[in-house]
Amino acid sequence: MGSAAQELSAARLERLALDAGFELVGFARAEPIPPQALVQWLEAGFAADLDWMKARVEERLDVTKLLPGARTVVALACNYHRTDAPGPIARYARGRDYHTTMRHRLRTLRRTLRETYPGVNDYGSVDAAPVMEKVWAARAGLGYVGKNGCFITERFGSWVVLAAMILDAPVDAYANGPTEDRCGRCNLCVTACPTSAIEPGARIDAERCVAYQTIEQQGAVPEHLREGLAGMVFGCDLCQQVCPLNDAPLPAGDRFAPRAVADASVLELAAMSRAQYDAWVPGTALACAQYRGLRRNAAYALGAARVAGARPVLEHLSRDEDETVREAAAWALERLR
Repeated sequence: MGSAAQELSAARLERLALDAGFELVGFARAEPIPPQALVQWLEAGFAADLDWMKARVEERLDVTKLLPGARTVVALACNYHRTDAPGPIARYARGRDYHTTMRHRLRTLRRTLRETYPGVNDYGSVDAAPVMEKVWAARAGLGYVGKNGCFITERFGSWVVLAAMILDAPVDAYANGPTEDRCGRCNLCVTACPTSAIEPGARIDAERCVAYQTIEQQGAVPEHLREGLAGMVFGCDLCQQVCPLNDAPLPAGDRFAPRAVADASVLELAAMSRAQYDAWVPGTALACAQYRGLRRNAAYALGAARVAGARPVLEHLSRDEDETVREAAAWALERLR
């Protein structure tokens, strides 16, 4: 356990994090998170069947449960925006899986941290651990949570992915909390959401979110939500695309460069063979939806957009071995009548 008397230099830690590849760095005291926001969101049913959000609540709210003696949370962010071209795949998922990139940078930071401060213990997180990264990024002064539930930074807008590192030692400078909320009276994200998933208080109803339905949902998408999937196969950028705070995106580094799959249309994704899937998808976040899920989503997207030329592909999918793909294709064909 790190010595309470060993106060680390925030400036030096920031330099280590920047050298590891992170672009935004901030520091927050490892104080418990008030339970209301998380508990009320869960009790409202907004987590849908994201059971991992319902588990280990105590650890989410108190990082000392993850690292005994925790004193500091280092919030870390990277810009991922590479192109403004619209497409059926959310921008964050068009290249190498960001989890891999962020974990690599976190390992680099951990190695140099231990070389610089050998008596300090740490705990790192990139989405998988019970750590509320957006809360810690706000506390560490990197930005704030916007109305659409996305984390918004002054430099990169909301085109960022987050990580966190917990330390059992204090630093000599902490942020004073979130930056100024610049959303004001703007409701463009709320009105742009095709499934009305954005609730007051920057809360997202996962059940109604296109991103949830196209990534996490394993079964059939509820019929009343399918029209909202027009043009989208994996994730959704609509609430970010309309945000004025995203009007001047900066280009991300090569680690976030799009791969060949980023150029595929909805129709091409629907017609994707297993060999094409194996060439396009491994190593990207798209693997979360699997072969069946991507083609199911593409069928919904084609039907919702009523793409007349999609009939041959949809007829082929209507005979697929997977029940959810068959059902999605049959629904889409009904839309083309």
